[in-house]
Amino acid sequence: MSTDRNIVVIGGGPAGVWAAIGAKQQDPAAAVVLLTEEHCEPYEKPPLSKAVLLGKRVPGDALIAGPGGLAGHGVVLELLAQCAAVDRSARAVTTMDGRRFPYDALVIATGATVRDVPQLPPGMPRVHYLRTEGQARALQADLQACRHLLVIGGGLIGLEVAASAAELGVKVTVLEMLPRILARVCDDETAAAVFAEHQRHDVDIRVGTGLADAAPQRDGRIAVTTTAGEGIAADLIVVGTGAKPDDRLAAAAGLAVDDGIVADEYCRTSDPAIFAAGDVVRFPGPHGPVRQENWRHAQDQGSVAGHNAAGAAETYAAVPSFWSEQYDLYIQGTGWRTSNPAARVRRPLPGKSMLMFEIAEGRLVYAMGINAQRDLAIARRLIERKTPVDIAALAEPEQPLAAMLKAK
Repeated sequence: MSTDRNIVVIGGGPAGVWAAIGAKQQDPAAAVVLLTEEHCEPYEKPPLSKAVLLGKRVPGDALIAGPGGLAGHGVVLELLAQCAAVDRSARAVTTMDGRRFPYDALVIATGATVRDVPQLPPGMPRVHYLRTEGQARALQADLQACRHLLVIGGGLIGLEVAASAAELGVKVTVLEMLPRILARVCDDETAAAVFAEHQRHDVDIRVGTGLADAAPQRDGRIAVTTTAGEGIAADLIVVGTGAKPDDRLAAAAGLAVDDGIVADEYCRTSDPAIFAAGDVVRFPGPHGPVRQENWRHAQDQGSVAGHNAAGAAETYAAVPSFWSEQYDLYIQGTGWRTSNPAARVRRPLPGKSMLMFEIAEGRLVYAMGINAQRDLAIARRLIERKTPVDIAALAEPEQPLAAMLKAK
């Protein structure tokens, strides 16, 4: 173990926090510093579009590092530390306010930034993008007097905001350019079930429809024209059109980037002293280089990057997963989706529950469900172990999935 190893982590999301904790676990004698642009202890972001908007929680209720914060893990937290540059030759990071942090190993976990809409630029009055606790607080405050909310984008974030607003009694309209909602994460039938639940809550979702123009009105509302030629006047607009990797710092430092920081299976970048983790990373997947944007990936990859920055040689091969809460639907997916699975199987479940499996080469490769947490946990283990599965048994609700874990 080193007694003077300096490890710097850039980024206050789950990837950065778990990288810092992982580095300290791997080398307790190392000095580990985490730099975050925000003014507070790193917090979980999934509640921002749900419990925080509903007033049930505040970001400080869910610290990523736990109740004791990063200090409880022996990590030094530097707040309001916006990074200006990475000096690879001197192995040091400088911040906008002139602070300098030398490193023996560096982990970049700068995450992703919102993909903005030109007609609705960030900062435009009554237009909200949702990425930070400050943005969530501002949206929560504006929703109190909102009568009609327009959401641009029918992905997970957009629909979570729509569900939260509908529960607050706000009229909600959603515009989605693609032919259906949740196209990136769901199969047609699961997406249709989510669509129907929004309809039951009087949310107006218009698919195959984009934004053509937007203009502020004298009464404070925003008048929108859709690509279908329809006019909508909204009190507030939330833009949820996805995210893009924030690889600007890495690119300026001369690291290899390609829609994200290019890293190998050890989370190592083109500079052997620099590692990367989370939404910002393009890494080797089972079907080629891939980026993942979800909490579980950020945590798992961050931990591996931190361990390796502190001297380990672990490979990152975790099975990805995601979840979303909308009304009383708990939507989950786990595994690696393929464009043409050998088979797609549904297991009948009661009520609003659903379960779908995708199979390739006799093995489960992806599973998705609604209100089927226990089954999804077992499915994840089947995928991790690459266990051969019986397609007929997958479709039969009387056949317990746990029994397949014992298959040879």
